Amino acid sequence: MPTPPHRPRPTAALAMSPGAAAALLAPDALTAFGEVCALQHPPVLHDFTGERARDLLGRAEVLITGWGCPPLDEAALAAAPRLRAVVHTAGSVRGHLTPACWERGIEVSSAAAANALPVAEYTVAMILLTGKHVLERAHAFKATRRRDDPLDTPRTVGNYGRTVGILSASHVGRRVVELLRPYDVRVLLHDPYVDEAEAAALGVRAVGLGELFERSDIVSVHTPLLPATRGLVGRREIAAMRRDAVLINTARGAVVDQDALTEAVLAGRVRVVLDVTEPEVLPPGHPLWGCENALITPHLAGSQGNEWQRLTDVATRELARWAAGDGFAHPVRADRLEFLA
Repeated sequence: MPTPPHRPRPTAALAMSPGAAAALLAPDALTAFGEVCALQHPPVLHDFTGERARDLLGRAEVLITGWGCPPLDEAALAAAPRLRAVVHTAGSVRGHLTPACWERGIEVSSAAAANALPVAEYTVAMILLTGKHVLERAHAFKATRRRDDPLDTPRTVGNYGRTVGILSASHVGRRVVELLRPYDVRVLLHDPYVDEAEAAALGVRAVGLGELFERSDIVSVHTPLLPATRGLVGRREIAAMRRDAVLINTARGAVVDQDALTEAVLAGRVRVVLDVTEPEVLPPGHPLWGCENALITPHLAGSQGNEWQRLTDVATRELARWAAGDGFAHPVRADRLEFLA
């Protein structure tokens, strides 16, 4: 999607950590960026203080950023008088955008919606696998080498008619709702910023926080970690969960009271799938490591491997739209920052 020839290509620089650059900037990604902007590469900037960095910043109209981008504070912006836009190849922009960016009127795009898809896919996979008790039954099969009679399967096993509770209509939460539509499950949603009409449009039922935990067979946490959401899932919510219910957390570990959750898991009351914990990583002697009703994965739900190409593809399309004067399809707005991860 090259920039129309009658418009000059904007000058762009890359800013992210060396690790992010190695992962994201495959040759085809660099070629695609170069088709829609005058890409100043190398180097990839991982600090904004050196002479070479100041030179690139001084010419850049657009910054293509990634994980580990240095903060765009007042000093960095002073060195970038031509900067008009930031295209982020990952989700959250909190780590590198500062109030000075918004004060300057810099336009911002994020690949948060693209990064939400693999997290949602992981979540739906875990919902279906836990409904069939796959983890526990696989452990038992490995230990006994004996296949159970399928006609003896308890009616607590299976996915038909199960109730899935979604905590937060974030990018990921909404994608999970979308991906669950073909399945025979009921979906509840708790999000204080989503009213009943919007919930109905999403195909879910809006409920209070307590009701979400009381009625759901599976609760999936998609709440960004903000001051108001730290410890949002506390002892009361966990105690309200049905026996043998599942809690899935792909958001941030600190949204959940880790101690209260651990007690419930050790007591055999609930099962958990945790792609994030508090702290991350749990210490070696933590009791959850030895629990058969706890699956802990190493923060792998987000974009990895070939999924990084989706992020750079989105960033390329955003660059092309902006360079053509059409604006971003996925803008990040200052008035929404308090709700974003």
